[in-house]
Amino acid sequence: MSRPNAPLAPTSQHTIGPFFPRTFFQPGDNDLTLVAHGAAPTRRGETILIRGRVTRAEGMPCLNQILEAWQADAEGRFNHPLDPERHLADPDFLGWGRAWTDEEGRYEFRTVIPGGYAEAGGRRAPHVNLTVMGAGLMRRVETTLFFPDFPAENAADPVLAQVPEARRARLVAVPEGLAEGLRVFRFDIRLRGDAEEETPFFEA
Repeated sequence: MSRPNAPLAPTSQHTIGPFFPRTFFQPGDNDLTLVAHGAAPTRRGETILIRGRVTRAEGMPCLNQILEAWQADAEGRFNHPLDPERHLADPDFLGWGRAWTDEEGRYEFRTVIPGGYAEAGGRRAPHVNLTVMGAGLMRRVETTLFFPDFPAENAADPVLAQVPEARRARLVAVPEGLAEGLRVFRFDIRLRGDAEEETPFFEA
């Protein structure tokens, strides 16, 4: 018989859940340029596509991983109470979206090239924040995508500077031509692997 208020025995961690069927997601969920389904997309900034694959060790694709992206608008502003320039933020840009991976681990976001902005730690280069969650993960993981268009800004970014220099290139998206008349940037995410292959992740 157990004693009242006795410490509980430790148990193993569970992976993230519950998991949602593909019907949970709606067309346009991965489009950050829309504030709502059926709304006109933003007319500010350059619209782009971000595509990539989520894989684990040995390049095995990760099916049904959920990705969330959030970023500043084309001028580096957020429509959020903590942004002192919220009143100047793009009213037609949501800046948040959700995608999921298919059988090959592929995902896609439609968004705009974000602007940089200043914060307490220093000037931030244009970037997109990404989080990944799904089967096999004990908790969500977070990383940041930077753009090759801004080498000087990237070199001065205080977050990218925390990553060992040899691994920083893994956080810079790769230009991959055009699709639908838009520039495409490829950003693959390796959840597990050698240090040379695994995507750098940040503490939430």
